[in-house]
Amino acid sequence: MRADDNDRRVPLSALARRYQHFLLDLDGCLYVGDEPTEDAAEAVTALREAAKGIVFLSNEVAYSPEEIVRKLWRLGFQASLDQVLTAGAALQYLLAERPGRDTAFVIGSQALVDHVAEAGLRIVNRTEFATRADVVVVADHERFDYGELRIATQAVLRGAELIGLNRDRTFPMPDGAWPGSGAVLAAVETASSHKADTIVGKPEPAMYEAARDRLGLGDAGDEAAGRGRPKVLAVGDRLDVDVLGAKRAGLDAALVLTGATARSQVDGARPAPTHVADSLAALLLT
Repeated sequence: MRADDNDRRVPLSALARRYQHFLLDLDGCLYVGDEPTEDAAEAVTALREAAKGIVFLSNEVAYSPEEIVRKLWRLGFQASLDQVLTAGAALQYLLAERPGRDTAFVIGSQALVDHVAEAGLRIVNRTEFATRADVVVVADHERFDYGELRIATQAVLRGAELIGLNRDRTFPMPDGAWPGSGAVLAAVETASSHKADTIVGKPEPAMYEAARDRLGLGDAGDEAAGRGRPKVLAVGDRLDVDVLGAKRAGLDAALVLTGATARSQVDGARPAPTHVADSLAALLLT
């Protein structure tokens, strides 16, 4: 049976049948807080039944990939660990490949602290050496306070490398937008008068390179498949993160309107999304 014939057996849209692989954002696309977006689980199931490649590509920093897999299953999405790529996991790979830095002060969740420790750095939070850390890692977390800002500022002023997980200003929650990692990073940058040396998550290229690797693909020059049709579609809810990152990586980008972006913001946006839909289900299902 031809692949196109198999596609007709599942309720995928004509647009979805044009692509072989999908990079799916989490917050604002698959779910908002602990609520899945309407029919998103059915859309992901349809992709699986059509044998499409899937990577859940997220700037998530609060949870480990293992915790995200459990959350996805709880919300009705089938997912395996090798399909989940977070900014925290990308940071771990980056740090592990850059020897010469021994200590780290981390603003962020326990999952993020664990990623940094697993990369081989000694965590100096709550020690007398915190302000002399080699690396300061910054992300959002609910217990962020002035003390953390003070220590991070002093460490950066003493020469620590400043790494931000992402520049997301906010992330969507059921009661409205919550401050994101970009807001916390901006506080450290302002206090230290030092811009981050490295940003790990979307829209930076490292996340997309890692996603291609997970899918077994080559570089951006390999994205065209038979008859000139693109192979990979990146789907997310933010123009300045998901669409920008996909475009920088040479990928088609679909914007869904279930998260941080309203339709009124799309007109005149640069870069412009390749596709716009009210939801993931509206994009992928007939």
